Amino acid sequence: MTTSKYISKFIQFSLATFLSVHYSFVVIGSDWPQFLGPERNGISDEVGLADSWPESGPRLSWKLEVGTGYSAPSIRDGKVVLHHRVKDKEIVLCLHETTGEKIWEYSYVSQFTDPYGYNNGPRCTPILTENLCFTFGAEGRLSCLNLQDGTLVWEVATQEKWKVPEAFFGVGSTPVLEDDSLFVMVGGQPNSGIVAFEATTGKVLWENAGKSNWDGAPMIGWPGNRDYSWTGYEKVADYSSLVMSTIHGHKVLLGVMRHGLVALNPESGQIHFSHWFMARVPESVNAMNPMVFDNQVLISSCYYRQGSILLNIDPDIKIQGPAWKGLNLEIHFTTPVLHDGYIYAFSGRNPPDASFRCVEWKTGNIQWQRDESFRNSSDSPARLGRGSAILADQKLFVLGETGILALIKADPSKLTEVCRARIQGMDYPSWTAPVLANGHLFLRSENSLIRLNILP
Repeated sequence: MTTSKYISKFIQFSLATFLSVHYSFVVIGSDWPQFLGPERNGISDEVGLADSWPESGPRLSWKLEVGTGYSAPSIRDGKVVLHHRVKDKEIVLCLHETTGEKIWEYSYVSQFTDPYGYNNGPRCTPILTENLCFTFGAEGRLSCLNLQDGTLVWEVATQEKWKVPEAFFGVGSTPVLEDDSLFVMVGGQPNSGIVAFEATTGKVLWENAGKSNWDGAPMIGWPGNRDYSWTGYEKVADYSSLVMSTIHGHKVLLGVMRHGLVALNPESGQIHFSHWFMARVPESVNAMNPMVFDNQVLISSCYYRQGSILLNIDPDIKIQGPAWKGLNLEIHFTTPVLHDGYIYAFSGRNPPDASFRCVEWKTGNIQWQRDESFRNSSDSPARLGRGSAILADQKLFVLGETGILALIKADPSKLTEVCRARIQGMDYPSWTAPVLANGHLFLRSENSLIRLNILP
């Protein structure tokens, strides 16, 4: 975290402390300017939110019909930016946060067609700075726009610039911005799996990951004692988004790619370590972001009984070995919430085997779980299926793929669901994670963007 962020959080904490002493409650709002929030971990520092809502759900602030895609909105300085697709165009749409009225839009032609029949819109979430907006389209178009008026600053067609094999479900790894560098899982062959760009100009700073680290890698979990042999036709990128973290005092860039986990030096692109984590079926993905806590890294997947593994990292930024591994977490398309040493997550590959559970970080033991499975529309109304959760004010805001929004206490001792509501316009499949900004939840379905008031 940068010095300015520390100062901002100190001021925010001091203000909350002062107001909580002098008033009965306090509401502290904050923006959500990138994928999974301010720290890319699904956690907001907002407090003073409503402790429950009526059966009809939180109050509707506004609702907008939008195009297809799985990209979540990002919010900063009164602006909401959504990346979606209408007919043959991907559109970056900027709205007024309080009214939903359009401020500007930027568009370009997209010919992407999902080979498995899912929607054809963008999958990655915009990144917003004070003046810039970064987007990454389903065909790999990387754009930098002026946040104030939507004019183009720079743009790179990554699939044309690099040798990028066709992805299973389009491009779906949201880049990460750190200082003046934008890190992108491009997926280029042979060693352009991850590329660092100068954020203000689009200049390439370095590129690495691919044949250099996976050729000859031990194929952990595969039958036989064999090493991987690079062919030159591999898919390299996957659907896990990049994470910048600090391990033993060092900044480390982490990404779970098609072959597994890779850790790089963000300044030079040098690879610290790799760990094979590929399912033994072609039609599989790694989609959960790597999670870091206490100099350990957690990765998880749900294909072919991969499950999860918690890796110990030594001071030289090398893998010491696993703290635990097993099937108590099988994460499909979301990233869990880690709070006070416990993981809150949806586990299971498909709706028939979905559950919501709490797992202890250090041991991998299940604290509690609830069956959320369903097999068809007739038994889905009361079930969440798979879904996403975010945390704020000691509360888990949980959105199931069936369109149910639930409020659950972040309590490892037992599962306490405070309330729930079926949100009109959030139909199956509601796969985009909720967004929380300034006392309001933003929910995105296949055709709607909804802003809900969750203040008392």
